[in-house]
Amino acid sequence: MVSRLRQKLGLNSRLARREAGAALLFLLPSLLGIGAFFLLPFLDTIRRSFYDVLGQRFVGVASYQSVLQNQAFQLASINTARFITICIPLLLALSMLLALLVRAVKPAGRTHKTLFLLPMAVPVASLVLLWQALFSDRGLVNGFLARRGQQPVSFMESSAAFWVLIVTYLWKNSGYDMILWLAGLDGISDSLYDAAHVDGAGWLQTFRFITLPSLAPTVGLVAILSLLSSFNVFREAYLVAGSYPHDSIYQLQHLFNNWFVKLEISRLCAAAVLLALVLLIFILLLLRLFRDRTE
Repeated sequence: MVSRLRQKLGLNSRLARREAGAALLFLLPSLLGIGAFFLLPFLDTIRRSFYDVLGQRFVGVASYQSVLQNQAFQLASINTARFITICIPLLLALSMLLALLVRAVKPAGRTHKTLFLLPMAVPVASLVLLWQALFSDRGLVNGFLARRGQQPVSFMESSAAFWVLIVTYLWKNSGYDMILWLAGLDGISDSLYDAAHVDGAGWLQTFRFITLPSLAPTVGLVAILSLLSSFNVFREAYLVAGSYPHDSIYQLQHLFNNWFVKLEISRLCAAAVLLALVLLIFILLLLRLFRDRTE
């Protein structure tokens, strides 16, 4: 009996090692690609942040001090933090609402999913043309205001540009987050809702005590992906307003692009390392927060 048990345990351990080896073999190309195109360049970026522009003279933390004292970096950091603080909660709430509505309309759910995903397929250049048609000095919005007897608004040369950027981000990314919410909603057992209905729970109580707790892992995933995608909004702002837009939408990506053009490599590398550290801290905090809620 003991010998048979040992044989089974040995067979299982060999099988587990073979499966692990096969998995590693399949992952090896991706791991090599990540190491060659992401990890090694980032390590070189860290090294360059401690050297001068030519990469020959060690300057310590001088580049970091220069970045932190730079007014453009301070402005870009504040604008980026403000953008993320406003757009991420709005995106999470809007996309969840869309997911709940689409799930409630089951016969036409697939059609609605496609419609909400269409903004992701719109090229950035086409989106910029739409922006200009709507919000330029002679655009549709200002034409509507003029017919109402109102003064035209210079959307892209005032603080209104920030809210235009917010609306654009929500319009373009809400469909993708909606799909993630739908995947989480599909994982919730219908028996929980049936039991709540039998107990007389209303829609709000069901959402609060069943839907939200069950979506805790999905909330963390959607929040992290939305945080990372928020840095891609630079493309729209850059194509519309150029390298030096209005102060309200001058973000870190504008600053990085301008430093790259000016070949200020040391400060660029130092700022990139600082940004990576801040993002890593936020992601770890989000993972810890939603892991504790899940447990």
